[in-house]
Parts: sequence; structure tokens; C-alpha cells
Amino acid sequence: MTLKGKTAVITGSNSGIGLGIARELAKAGANVVLNSFTDRDEDHALAEEIGKEFDVTARYIKADMSKGDECRDLIEKSGSCDILVNNAGIQHVAGIDEFPAAKWDAIIAINLSSSFHTTAAALPVMRKAGWGRVINIASAHGLTASPYKSAYVAAKHGVVGLTKVTALETAEEPITCNAICPGYVLTPLVEAQIPDTMEKYGMDRDTVIREVLLERQPSKQFATVEELGGTCVFLASSAANQITGTTISVDGGWTAL
Repeated sequence: MTLKGKTAVITGSNSGIGLGIARELAKAGANVVLNSFTDRDEDHALAEEIGKEFDVTARYIKADMSKGDECRDLIEKSGSCDILVNNAGIQHVAGIDEFPAAKWDAIIAINLSSSFHTTAAALPVMRKAGWGRVINIASAHGLTASPYKSAYVAAKHGVVGLTKVTALETAEEPITCNAICPGYVLTPLVEAQIPDTMEKYGMDRDTVIREVLLERQPSKQFATVEELGGTCVFLASSAANQITGTTISVDGGWTAL
């Protein structure tokens, strides 16, 4: 599956899932645009490293995904956008009656509204090019729910809905839109939480992973960023020409429960 000559824009991609996806797309030959809200030397160096490693063009563009105009500017500054991966996201956990309104607004803006703005800006570019892929990183929480995650669950359900509408509006064009719904993924952020969780529950690492972190993931294994990236490569390939408007769960059986 080669993506040589295509350009992929991945939001929230200077670490974690987004970075893993960017690397796999670059490995498949796509030029990549990395993004986050910071503008550090290391952000640009990261893009340079990916470009050299996979012999592709890689750039970093700062854009705050909580701001609609910056979301749209990201696509314009990218120049071309054959593959759009909407990955940026944040989380906050609290009961509905105690959930800070500012946190609700930020989560909806970054996890949901940003995908609307980037997609709205990218579709004309894709139509002009005669080909396109929109891949939304939703979540198992886009298909099911957990307590104390009202904003996140609402946003991810919204992403799944937006995916379906985008697919229907582009159904007669060579453009597809799908959502990937990960379960728990082993990222640096999750890895950093393991020692504190071990101390909290008085458990060893393996027990914490199986019985606490992966309690709802039947496989009892984390998904990896490489697996999510590989799923994106597949969805961007010609093998997925007739796959649109659906969700692909990479969750170790979570949503089969």
C-alpha cells in the first residue's frame, strides 16, 4: 500500500497517537504535516527527523485546534491535503453537576468542532485534486459510554455522526470519510500514569494493566500507535475505496461486550 505523492495532515501529532499515525503514513510514502498548539524548535525538528527517516516531505505547522479559524488556516497553510486525519483531543473527568463549563467548551471545541472546521476547509481541496480521505480518530467512547466523561463521550459520539454526514455528502465522489475508534492505547501519557496507579492500588505493573487500566478491554492488551497508523494507511489505500461512513474499532473487543 503506497501513498507516495499524497499529502497527509494530522492534527495533534507531535506526540502519542497522532505522531504514531504520522510516522506510519510517512512510512507508506505520504508527505506529512504535523500539528499542535506549540511552536517549539523540537516540534520542527521532529518533522525534519520523519522526513529524513522516510524520505518524504514533512513539516510542522502550529495551529490551536480550539479555534475554528486556526483549524481552517492549518489546511490552507498545508497547501495540499489529500488525507486529513482529525486526531487532536483532550480529556477531563468529573461528574456532570461538577463538570467545569470551561472544560466542557474546550473538549467540544478540540475533540469535535475542530474536525468540522478542518473538514470544511479540506473538502474543496480534495475535490479540486479529485481524490481524498478524511479519517476521524474517535474512540470506543464514540460508540459506548463511561461515567464522569460527559464532554468526551458527547464529543466522540459527535465525531461518529459527523463522519457519517461527511461520507454521505461525498458518496458519489472519490472521497471517503471513516472513523477509527480506539480503546486504550499505550502512549507516553498512559505509560506515565502506570506508576501512580500501581501505588494507589498496591498492585504490580502487570496486574494494574490487566485489572485496572484494561478492565473493559477483553484482549487485556493495549492497542499500539503503530496499529492505529496501519489502520489509517489501509483506509487511505485503494483497498478501502468503498469503505465510507463507518467506524473501525481497534479496541481489543471492548465494544463487543
